[in-house]
Order: sequence, then C-alpha cells, then structure tokens
Amino acid sequence: MKTVETESEGLKRAFMLTIPAKDIDARVDQEIKRLAPQVRMPGFRPGKVPPNLIRKMHGDSIQRDALSGAVQDGVQKLLQDKKLRPAMQPEVELNEGYEPGKDAEVKVRLEALPEIPTPDINGIKLERLIVEPDEKAVNEQLERLVQSNKSWKDAPKGKNAETGDLVVMDFEGKLGGTPFEGGKGEDMSVEIGSGQLIPGFEEQLIGAKAGDSREVKVKFPADYQAANLKGKDAVFDVTVKQVKVATEAKADDDFAKSLGLDSLDKLKEILGDQQSQELNGLTRTHMKRRLLDQLSERAKFDVPQSMVDAEFQNIMQQLRHEASHEADPKAALAEIERESEDYRRIAERRVRLGLLLSEIGAANGIDITDTEMNRLIVQAASQYEGKDRERFIQYIQQEPSAAAQLRAPLYEEKVVDFLFGKADITERKASREELEADLESEEGHVHGPGCGHDHAEPKAKKGGAKAGPKAEAKKPTKAKAEPAPAKAKLTPEKTEKPKPAKPLKSEPSNKAAAKKAETKAPAKKAAPKKKG
Repeated sequence: MKTVETESEGLKRAFMLTIPAKDIDARVDQEIKRLAPQVRMPGFRPGKVPPNLIRKMHGDSIQRDALSGAVQDGVQKLLQDKKLRPAMQPEVELNEGYEPGKDAEVKVRLEALPEIPTPDINGIKLERLIVEPDEKAVNEQLERLVQSNKSWKDAPKGKNAETGDLVVMDFEGKLGGTPFEGGKGEDMSVEIGSGQLIPGFEEQLIGAKAGDSREVKVKFPADYQAANLKGKDAVFDVTVKQVKVATEAKADDDFAKSLGLDSLDKLKEILGDQQSQELNGLTRTHMKRRLLDQLSERAKFDVPQSMVDAEFQNIMQQLRHEASHEADPKAALAEIERESEDYRRIAERRVRLGLLLSEIGAANGIDITDTEMNRLIVQAASQYEGKDRERFIQYIQQEPSAAAQLRAPLYEEKVVDFLFGKADITERKASREELEADLESEEGHVHGPGCGHDHAEPKAKKGGAKAGPKAEAKKPTKAKAEPAPAKAKLTPEKTEKPKPAKPLKSEPSNKAAAKKAETKAPAKKAAPKKKG
C-alpha cells in the first residue's frame, strides 16, 4: 500500500492511500475459497461448485466486502504507522472512477489527538470545608414533609370555603360568552390560597359551599402560553361539588409510622443522614472545583476542533430543546443563539479538561474494571423492560462509543479520587451558607468550563422569559395531584432549568459572569430563567 500525506496543518491530517488491485483480488479469492464448502448449486455435490460459478453468483457482494475490508485495514495500518490517535472517526472517501481490477485510491481525513503534557500533580493544595448537619434545617425539612403529606376530609355540611380549604369543582370557561377550546374540566381540585390557578380565580371561590354555582371572572396573564388567551377577559361557570378541609398534620410518632417508620426519632435520623450526604456532596464539589482550577492552570494544549464542534452541537441541541419549553420559545432561542460563541468556548474548555483527566488516568493506570462496567450496564439497563433491556445491553456491548459514554462519569470520579489522594488537604469548619455562597460566588471568579468547576446545576440569570401557565388543571388525591380532563391551563407551569450535555461530566454549560476575566476561560450562561 502506498501512502502520501496531502495535508498537515495543526492537528489536521489528510492522506491518499493507494491499495493495489492485487491485494483486493487476493481478498476476493480468499473469500470465495472460504465460501466454497457452503455453496449449494443444482448439479454439483456440496462443496464442489467451481470458483468461477461462485464468483458469477456472488461476485459483486464479495468484491464490495473485499474492498471494504482492504480500506479498513489500510486505514488502521496508516494510523499505526504514523502513530496517530484520531479524535473522531476518520473521514474515508473512495476516489471516483474506481472499478474492480484497478488500484483503489482512498482519501483519508482526520484530526489527531494532541500530545497532552501530563501536568505536575504534585504540590496540589486543597481545602475541605467541614459542615455539620443543622438541627434547625432538619426540623424545617420535617415540617415541609408533614405539609406535603397532609390529607383531606369532607368539610361539615354547609361550610363556606375559606383559604386553606380544598374545593372540588366542574368548570367551563368562555370568551365573550362563547366556550373556548380546552376551557372545560371536571372534578378539578384546588387548595384556596395555593396560587395553583391563574390570578384572581381562587379568591372568588372563598365563601362557596358544596352545590353552589359561581361565575368567576378573570383576566388571563399577558404572558400566558396560549396565544388566543393572552390578556383576554374570561368568565368561568363553576359548580362546587365538594369542600374539604385539611386534617391536622403533626410531626409525631403516628406521622412517622404512616411513612413506614418506627418513630419520629427514626424519621429525624433519616433526614439528618440525608442532610449529611448532601453536605458531603457539596463539600466534594467544592474540592473538585478547586482541583480542576489548579489542573487547568498547569497544562495548556490545543484541542481537536472536530471534538469541540461535536460538543458545541450537543450543548446547543440541549439548550434549544429547553428553549422550546419556554413561555416565549423564540425569545429564549434568540438569546441562546446570540451567545453561541460563548457556548463554543465552553465546549472547547470541556473537551480540554476531559482530555486532561483522561491523560492523567492513563498515565497512572486508572481504569474501569469489568465488575464496575457490568454494574454500570446493569444500572443503566434497569430503566428498560423485557426485550428493550436486552437490546440495550447488546448495544452497549457492541458499540464502543456507547460503552465509553457509560463509563466516563465513573472514570472521571476515579481520577479525581486519585488526585485527592495525592493532594495536601487541610480542613476548615464552615457553615452551610458559607459553603453554598462559595460554590455560587462570582467574585473574582468566572464560572464555567473555563473555571474547571463541576456545577451540578446551571444557574439561570435574572430576567428572561417567563414560564407559561400549566398545561392541565389538577385534582389532588390526598396530597398529590392528578390531571383532570380539562385542557385549559389554569395553573402556573413549573419547568426545570436546562441540563446541558457533559463531555467532562462535571462541567455545566451556564456562564454566570461572562465579562469578568478575558484572560481566563469563558463564563457560563444558562438559557433564560424560568419562573415556576
């Protein structure tokens, strides 16, 4: 095979491979010989079909397979001979005009992984903030749990509904006396004063009794999601079917037993353990950010633009998806597009940090064991059922890129743990407020992949588009709500912040302080903030 390098610019490489026709023909002959014992043809004993007839019957497919195999082997030999590690799958193109019996000329384009200087991992100094569980916070969490698990009982006959009561109702909305689509519902439940419905609706239910009919006049918000209802005056004919009152909820042993626990003390113990786990997670996040900060300052190298492009597309695709769920998708999308260059810099920083940790892991013999990988596969497959689970497991086992994606988060954590073990770590007592403030602080620091930080959630900036109303009216069964048949959006919509894709799994895509330091990596920014 003849190899000619046609391009060498930065990390980009291009080659022209010439695969001799005799090599391809040899593969064809070898394949015919392999197939001969299996071919059946009338007039011939099994395995005695002449090669020329096999070539005539299956020649085209055999030729294609032979050419494909020769090209694949040629590309692999190229990579080995040139000691190249492609960042992405190489682009392989067969020159036009190829015919069987001729040499095959193949163009190969790729972007190589850079030579990554292994950073000095000695002398890393980190601080572990020690935060003790707060009894007050445990009691507050307990109270929220009690309130979220309250139940309802029928109110005394003839009781007028008041704030805090639950009203079960049928309704039909009208615009100018004409019912509108999605404006009708049955057996919808709402707690008066909860803010579940559009402004002004719940207040007009105060004083109603079971069996009452009321005319509720409201004005849809100007930022309402349904365009045909924005800012419109509407009248709802409401029939109150039931009035319910909340049963008194107390944090006591009986409440704990209703949750399947032995006592209130046991419930508090569990809540305390949960808080400790959460605080330990925050402390680890804090240390990890400082670790990656120091590593990023110790190693500088170019990154393959093909990897940056792929990660940039992942980020943009995720944020565009999130924008589609905003009250004003066009405005949210426009803001994301305006800041696309910031997101591209974020993608570049993510790729660089990912390559850096991978290099550290490889240099120090860190890997995922078969047992760990099998555990990851089982955990991921548990979200599927039956044959879908089998197909998922088979996919992971057969697709190297999918397996790599599955193992990446654990691999990253193992590298981080290794580096923690090498670092000089001091401890300092701190409050939860101090820890959280330090994690979210923007003073003197640019949050983003440029900072090397592992933000668990992107922090949305103030302002931006408002969330639209909720898609369906709700009726609770005890404390939990179920969708009612109504399609009218009477309740405020609750949405989640965007969760960007993560090549380095600890790196988010929001940028909180974009203009603070031009010499540092870019800050991160989330899609427009959503208000629930």
